[in-house]
Amino acid sequence: MSKAIPEPVTRLIDAFARLPGVGPKTASRLTYFLLRAPDELSDTLSQAIGELKLKTRLCSVCYNITEDDPCDICKDPQRDATLIAVVEEPLDALALEKTGSFTGRYHVLHGVISPREGIGPEQLKIRELVKRVQSEGVRELIISTNPGMEGDATAMFIKAELAGAGLNLKMTRLARGLPTGADLEYTDSVTLMRALQGRQDL
Repeated sequence: MSKAIPEPVTRLIDAFARLPGVGPKTASRLTYFLLRAPDELSDTLSQAIGELKLKTRLCSVCYNITEDDPCDICKDPQRDATLIAVVEEPLDALALEKTGSFTGRYHVLHGVISPREGIGPEQLKIRELVKRVQSEGVRELIISTNPGMEGDATAMFIKAELAGAGLNLKMTRLARGLPTGADLEYTDSVTLMRALQGRQDL
């Protein structure tokens, strides 16, 4: 960048530009907005970012983001521990939770199998899922990966991993009311609710 721009400004622009969905122009706009904004806003943002890493962790049961371990959903005795929705990301669990129609628990994979991006099964929480199914008496897994090649490949890999375990386990997939290529976090609650209700055997 130009030497006319102070280094702290260029550093923040570069930091914003590394965020998903934020290009150089948006990064610049955000940076210059913060320069003009009241100090209180900058301080609040700085504190929130600091606490994000300091005060959150992964739940040791479902691997969702939480402040307490285990998370509130895993601790809730009203939730059906024998029914688990397997999702790609924490935002997908949040999307299903917003439907108000899912009473089970979650397992967050933190991604999907994607050879193109160098992501294999060992980088996901699949091994942990298999152990959980074997030890917790799970009766149904709802594979809720996003529809598409990578989501489907991940679903089939999970099915293959559990097939030889000799478990009395039902595996279902969200109904195809979801458009192929769509992300759960951007899907409206009614569509998600119908997809849950119309899930099919995997």
